[in-house]
Amino acid sequence: MAAAVVLGGPAGWWRWHRRVRAARAAMVCSRAMASKTPVGFIGLGNMGNPMAKNLIKHGYPVIAYDVFPEACKEFQDLGAQVTDSPADVAERADRIITMLPSSPNAIEVYTGANGILKKVKKGSLLIDSSTIDPSVSKELAKAVEKMGAVFMDAPVSGGVGAARAGNLTFMVGGMEQEFDAAKELLICMGSNVVYCGEVGTGQAAKICNNMLLAISMIGTAETMNLGIRLGLDPKLLAKILNMSSGRCWSSDTYNPVPGVMEGVPSANNYQGGFGTTLMAKDLGLAQISATNTKTPVPLGSQAHQIYRMMCAKGYALKDFSAVFQFLPHLRNMWV
Repeated sequence: MAAAVVLGGPAGWWRWHRRVRAARAAMVCSRAMASKTPVGFIGLGNMGNPMAKNLIKHGYPVIAYDVFPEACKEFQDLGAQVTDSPADVAERADRIITMLPSSPNAIEVYTGANGILKKVKKGSLLIDSSTIDPSVSKELAKAVEKMGAVFMDAPVSGGVGAARAGNLTFMVGGMEQEFDAAKELLICMGSNVVYCGEVGTGQAAKICNNMLLAISMIGTAETMNLGIRLGLDPKLLAKILNMSSGRCWSSDTYNPVPGVMEGVPSANNYQGGFGTTLMAKDLGLAQISATNTKTPVPLGSQAHQIYRMMCAKGYALKDFSAVFQFLPHLRNMWV
């Protein structure tokens, strides 16, 4: 009864109760934020930039490094710490994500003169989201293990758009007992986080996916070129394909024909997106793996040749869907 008087009756009690609940919620939120220890992020390119931003959005303090200092300025403005080397990142963070262009870049960042392993702490979790040779991932894992740390490969699928939206798919290889710790971070950047098996299996899944992607993009580009030359409107043809059995990601989500879709590289002169050079690199990794496992991949091999030719003919920096523009130049080969 005394409490009711002090609080101003039932209405006052409810106001007090709401304030207490809000205060408790704030305390829980504060504890959650405090528990989010710094995460290192190395490689702030087309993919790494939005991935690191999503970690920041989820409340993780980010310690960043990129070989190009201008890539870091934006993160300084967002409150991230910027360092001078991968080793400095390892000194300040015990969870590090790397997103790098190639196997040589990954080797340098991990084992170079100023690499992560120079100052890595025992027990650190190192997650590599680059797309590299599975054998390189395994070698890096051995080097990391010698330092008392844990390495996992976690390449991604989905492209720049999915990276910005936080909808990437991560294919994870490494010790299964460490998967939950990795997933805690990766789920901030992706909608699917899949455990594939031991170190290197994430990379294996990724290069298989990208080989199929390259083949399907070439097939979509061939089909659209043929249909247009037969007098079909490209938007109509794309609509028909996407309600028929020929439908695929390259036709319904990332169509290579200018004017068919908005918000994709083909609508922006093939700028941004996933570069032709990177696709040629990934197809090269698939070819190496196919050779090592004695697996026939005739379409994958043909796709690799086409993307290598594109790189040599001035398409290297364009999105890989620019194969739509390139294919007509091959007509002399078939005469």
